[in-house]
Amino acid sequence: MSGPSVAEFRAVAQPHSTMGRNSGEHWAGVLYMRKLSIYVTWFLAKTPITPNQTTWLMILAGVLAGAVLALPGLGAAVGAALLIQLYLLLDCSDGELARWTGRTSITGVYLDRVGHYFAEAALLIGLGVRASQVSPDWYTVMGFAAALGAILIKAETDLVDVARARSGMVAATESSAEQFRSRGLGLARRAAAALRFHRVVQAVELSLLAVVAALWDAVGGGMTATRLLMVVCVVVAALQAVLHLVSILASRRLG
Repeated sequence: MSGPSVAEFRAVAQPHSTMGRNSGEHWAGVLYMRKLSIYVTWFLAKTPITPNQTTWLMILAGVLAGAVLALPGLGAAVGAALLIQLYLLLDCSDGELARWTGRTSITGVYLDRVGHYFAEAALLIGLGVRASQVSPDWYTVMGFAAALGAILIKAETDLVDVARARSGMVAATESSAEQFRSRGLGLARRAAAALRFHRVVQAVELSLLAVVAALWDAVGGGMTATRLLMVVCVVVAALQAVLHLVSILASRRLG
């Protein structure tokens, strides 16, 4: 007997509850990666690999991307960007595989979140080392500082559900993030979201910006573009960590 068709597979692995989310789904996932990942997941379902093992591979790809970005040259930046694309692909596939096999678990959700922390931190640290060029200097420090800021931003989001759980409340809904105690703060939050500047420190966008900076440096000589990108990243990470905390406290997410 032949296995399920890709269409049948998609109905289970990519339900509307996943594909129809207003938040939580990366733009690259919506634009192209989910269209590719379903075929990869369909293949993985025929192998012994488990959803959690797929997540571990995702984490490895993200951390390797940071290590590769730390190396000099345009080729290293391109290699890091390709590894981040693999990271994104596996990030899509692990959940799809879990839904198809019925092997969803709290461990899988936890590992997925850890993977996002590790990938973004590794990439920012790698950028700082790359900008330092020869030996550790203030650009290396900025890389670690930006990585800490990116981790804090994610922790602020995750701690909402921790606080709600400890208070006996269910997880926050998407709509609660859009409800603010002050109309002015709500407008400010929507304006900041429209600018999308926070995406500078996210893995997919940062890997692509690193390629652009490396190309600029290859043409012009020196490391000016990469170092400028590093400065922008540390400023954005620090600013977003503060603004995101204010946004959470001003919204209805905490009840």
